[in-house]
Amino acid sequence: MWRRVTLLSPMISSSSRSQAAFGLTARKSFATEIINSEERVSPSKEKAPFITFVLGGPGSGKGTQCERIVETFGLTHLSAGDLLRREIALNTKNGATILNLIKDGKIVPSEVTVKLLQKELESSDSSKFLIDGFPRTEENRVAFERIVRADPDVVLFFDCPEEEMVKRVLNRNQGRVDDNITTMRKRLKIFEALNRPVIEYYKNKGKLYTINAVGDVDDIFQQVLPIFSSFEQLKESRNVNPKTSLVEN
Repeated sequence: MWRRVTLLSPMISSSSRSQAAFGLTARKSFATEIINSEERVSPSKEKAPFITFVLGGPGSGKGTQCERIVETFGLTHLSAGDLLRREIALNTKNGATILNLIKDGKIVPSEVTVKLLQKELESSDSSKFLIDGFPRTEENRVAFERIVRADPDVVLFFDCPEEEMVKRVLNRNQGRVDDNITTMRKRLKIFEALNRPVIEYYKNKGKLYTINAVGDVDDIFQQVLPIFSSFEQLKESRNVNPKTSLVEN
């Protein structure tokens, strides 16, 4: 479900720690322009939204599992990458700036990405959300908590050995045009360096559920089912998709 587009490859390939301090002035300026009064409190809904973060490296199979979760439990799917791509495709002022940052090999500021997610959360009639592939970094996480003023209820981490992820990506012919063993191993090292602190943070908070992402798709999903079935918030949430039923224990 996390679609990789060649256009966005610099965003990911440039996501090393060495670039954490790049273009601070330009980034702060852009983030301020997009966010304006970012410190405002989000309008409250009848119930606090049920939020799930889904983490996993390229080839971990989380995209397929996200589809199953959304279909089974009626969550609204959000993808930070898709939202950025939409801004670019719509040729908005923000989209043009995002594209220029990416072309320059820079990372879109966390505040900008979070603001796009916040807009979707606030404008949706749903109260159950699955946010795919986010937060990628500690900076993403901190920005989300500060701007949206919400914590995830569930954080899924699809844990998969490096060799298996490399094999999956190279065999499915759906990755980037420059995918090869060398570039894949580099991407996985970057993912591990940036995402591991996020994983450890939510593990320490007791919100992380680690899924063994090796094996048959159905078998992997059987590990996911009990996690969501145990949350009464899902049963009580507004706007449950009438075509889907919640799985009971």
